[in-house]
Amino acid sequence: MSELLIAAGGGGDPVGTAVVHAATSRDPHAVIATYAWERLEVDPTPGPLGPAAFTGWEEGDGGHRFSGRTAAVPPAGSTLPRLSESLGPSLLLLDPHHGVPGLARQIRRAAGASGCERVRIVDIGGDILTHGDEPTLQSPLPDALTLAACATAGVTASVHVAGPGLDGEIPEGVLLPRLTGGHLTPTERHVRAAAAALAWHPSEASALFAAAATGRRGTVRTVGAEVRLTPASGRVYHLTLEQALTHNPLARALLEERPGSLEDAEHLALRICGFSELARERAAAERLPSTAPSRPPVPVPTSRDQVLYTLRQSAPGAGCVTFRYAARALGLSWRDIPRLRELTGTDGPLLPIVT
Repeated sequence: MSELLIAAGGGGDPVGTAVVHAATSRDPHAVIATYAWERLEVDPTPGPLGPAAFTGWEEGDGGHRFSGRTAAVPPAGSTLPRLSESLGPSLLLLDPHHGVPGLARQIRRAAGASGCERVRIVDIGGDILTHGDEPTLQSPLPDALTLAACATAGVTASVHVAGPGLDGEIPEGVLLPRLTGGHLTPTERHVRAAAAALAWHPSEASALFAAAATGRRGTVRTVGAEVRLTPASGRVYHLTLEQALTHNPLARALLEERPGSLEDAEHLALRICGFSELARERAAAERLPSTAPSRPPVPVPTSRDQVLYTLRQSAPGAGCVTFRYAARALGLSWRDIPRLRELTGTDGPLLPIVT
């Protein structure tokens, strides 16, 4: 028997999910199911990727499993094959293209192969508890699909919100009253379970959560905004599946109507929330060729002092920046994160710019 966790939002959520797993279990054979739904700077094709977008799968009873031999088929891109080598738990693909019924079948299959009695849904940031009308909401559909699919699958599931507000979608002050269950705070030992992934992965929300869990506080500059780390930022809050559904009107509508395709689920999200993140991604992807700079790669700075000076100028008032922000502010790619770490001598989740 092995534990099954679901990284509810895709993107970098598997990284934070690995920290939650380390803090709540000792199972060395755990499996994390996740969408291949990443930012356009990682995957320039909009929307989630399905199995046909990859080669080199490890096939098993639970579904499509990532390994170091798995590769995205260009022009698609994904961090998940490399993550499968950087995290302890195995990574399993969730494909939402066949809507709620298709996801429910995948979750039942994965749970049956794992032999687990309870599925743990993990969301970094907390938009899984959206009411659908928060002005800063950006991507409610993946999390809502996860909730609806788990309820449809009939599995016993719990919901774990890590780092409330850290994904920039629902402010911490709005979320905390919705988090009425218990909580725990991972330790530095638990964060080390994801250290190999945090060393190169561009996820900001998971990095902020990991930093807060190890005691970091204060203002951090991210690509999207300034974030203030508080004691709640490093916590993992627990809810039942039913409690999470009570908060999320999109998930309830998906559960009631059970759309059989991602397109139909998108239409439902548009009706409930008033926007579609898939439409936004498609529009942004269409702009990529015309907005991408046609210039040679920018060399990584050779001076630590030069890096820190530039970042202090671009992020005044911040004590730290995320490595994704640092790379962008320096005109670099997220793939340069390991070299920035080496240059600055930083091994933590964030880059301190004020001593």
